[in-house]
Amino acid sequence: MVVMKMKFPFQKRVKLAQGLWLLSWCATVAGATTFTLGCLLKTELRRRAEVMANTDIHIVPNTLMIVGLASLGINYFASKICQDALDAGRFPRWKNFLKPYFAVSCFFTVLMLLAIIMSYAMKGSLESSLKAGLRNGIRFYKDTDTPGRCFQKQNIDRLQMEFQCCGNNDFRDWFEVQWISNRYLDFSSTEVKNRIKSNVDGRYLVDGVPFSCCNPSSPRPCIQYRLTNNSAHYNYDYQTEELNIYLRGCREALVNYYMGLMNTIGAGVLSIFLLQGSVLVSLRFLQTAMEAVAGKENTEIETEGYLLEKGVKETVMEYLDPVLTFLLLKNKVEEGTAGETTTAPA
Repeated sequence: MVVMKMKFPFQKRVKLAQGLWLLSWCATVAGATTFTLGCLLKTELRRRAEVMANTDIHIVPNTLMIVGLASLGINYFASKICQDALDAGRFPRWKNFLKPYFAVSCFFTVLMLLAIIMSYAMKGSLESSLKAGLRNGIRFYKDTDTPGRCFQKQNIDRLQMEFQCCGNNDFRDWFEVQWISNRYLDFSSTEVKNRIKSNVDGRYLVDGVPFSCCNPSSPRPCIQYRLTNNSAHYNYDYQTEELNIYLRGCREALVNYYMGLMNTIGAGVLSIFLLQGSVLVSLRFLQTAMEAVAGKENTEIETEGYLLEKGVKETVMEYLDPVLTFLLLKNKVEEGTAGETTTAPA
């Protein structure tokens, strides 16, 4: 069953080829834009690599860069095909090329759609990665003398100031870790000894936060120590007063930032996906309309173009059968090789 059959007079074929040539170059620029957006997202993710426990989220920019590069080649060849479609004598040389071309083009176009879906769907993975990464970052904040962690304090301080956040979930996360290095503690002090003895892990825990948690917009000088002690500060109530430190956790701030970035990129790539789909559909109509001219003396006759010669299922299977056959033959060869190795004499 032929899908979407249309009639194409000579002038309509010419206009289709000319319009598609221009559209393919627009899609080429869009492909370069997709690659650039992937690079931008990759760079932003790598900037905060120290507070991410894994790199699963990098599949989104990696996919965008791959489909962006593939789109450049796909649309370059599309423009060449459109040029030759204006000359019925040159178009037949593309006959054997077009079937694998459409298979590869459809694959990368679907991959682009998957990248768009992933840019919206990977919030959970991003959040879990940041949760573990920030927890480790806060835990190693004090290790300025440890190789591999010496910049952790600087990274966390810059992060909290840039994103106006404090801690992982909130500022209370700093109460649960020793974030002041032992080299800056006076172990002859009674207060230090009492705090270390007050917990089974022997850590120096305080109800305070680093300076980078201070909110410069607050009219009151920053209170970053003894946050839960009302009597330690004049006219201060820990339970009711709005503290002059950032209340939002850094995980929430980073998730909102990256999801906003990925959603914006996803919306842009969606428009590029629609443009790429339009190029492939139009090129398919042009191909089938031009194939009807092949071998005819009068090349200005009216022809019919269509999207699919058979149904969707039959067309998909037509492309998959060679791949499946190749994989089956490969498995049989490997099984035969393994059998020969097993039965070989010692």
